[in-house]
Amino acid sequence: MSEKKYITNYNEIIQLLDQIDPVKYGRTRNFIHGAVTQLSPYISRGVLDTEMIFQHLARKKYTYYQCEKFIQQLLWREYFQRVWQIKKSMIDSDLKNKQENISNWGIPISINNAQTSIHAIDEGIKKLKTEGSMHNHLRMYVAFLSCNLGNSHWYHPAQWMYYYLLDGDWGSNALSWQWVAGTFSNKKYIANQENINHYTGTNQTNTFLDTSYEVLQNLSTPAELKNHEIIDFETNLPENTSIQIDQSLPTLLYNYYNLSPTWKSDIKANRILLLEPAIFKKYPVSDQCISFMIELSSNIKDVQIFTGSFEELKSKTADSTIHYREHPLNEHYQGIEDPRPWILPDADEVTGSFFSFWKKNEKKLRLVFSKNN
Repeated sequence: MSEKKYITNYNEIIQLLDQIDPVKYGRTRNFIHGAVTQLSPYISRGVLDTEMIFQHLARKKYTYYQCEKFIQQLLWREYFQRVWQIKKSMIDSDLKNKQENISNWGIPISINNAQTSIHAIDEGIKKLKTEGSMHNHLRMYVAFLSCNLGNSHWYHPAQWMYYYLLDGDWGSNALSWQWVAGTFSNKKYIANQENINHYTGTNQTNTFLDTSYEVLQNLSTPAELKNHEIIDFETNLPENTSIQIDQSLPTLLYNYYNLSPTWKSDIKANRILLLEPAIFKKYPVSDQCISFMIELSSNIKDVQIFTGSFEELKSKTADSTIHYREHPLNEHYQGIEDPRPWILPDADEVTGSFFSFWKKNEKKLRLVFSKNN
């Protein structure tokens, strides 16, 4: 399987916004060959943001009803970010409920090797490793096999998926796995072979999932998911090189979650992409993810890359004022913090379920949409 190459030029990325078809997206988004937008990697890396996409959609003169499913997905992402913002590192542990029936803290070997015997899932895993992408529905299927049939605790398999995803966002990823495993929802997610066939376009039968939901609820761990492993993930960061700091200018910090070429683009500044080994040790990513990040950073004028801790960088900036965007992984930064762009800066009910978050804020969404339409 050949490796897919995502575009990294900002002008080309922006053009993707005009290709959004919210109506077709709403009808087909759950199918792996549906009209998805391919915007997720750029949102996760902070090149684009949900507020920008929302405003662009409103200006296209679609009705709110036509865009509702697409807007709901933007709000899912914003909801996960809000939960991460509030709960911080607590999202690394079971958040609302304890995961039940855990037998191991690894990942099924068959999932890592793409040998689960479920063809659509195995093909999806191969694509994840070669292209760095996986459809959201397939992500749910993999999490379901790992946690709810393989009885693995969700954390290590979630690390495994995050490691490969070019659109890896730890908040969305960890909380989605917890939602499937029942630690961030009221019940565990399950899917049978009929469901998988329907959404992936396969016709596979006679698998361990080829049964009713009633049987699946109480199914013992199949042989394909009984053996587990713990993987030692490593991140290969670029070697540190010398950087030049003009002390008379402010210093803007970019990182894995903020590669926006438009952030404060109108001012003269030192622009530093900070890569902290401690962050990537806790949340490791693949070589492909690092290459993608570095290519995206080339859209930032005169950006310099610094591999090291914030404290090490701060010692080099001396009298230069540091500016950065708020993010849960930036809490140790010191300087002037800018808020992240939000569709709803004053969102309500951000710690309950997504359903309550949506219901509490839908009127605000409609109002913002109508003002810009």
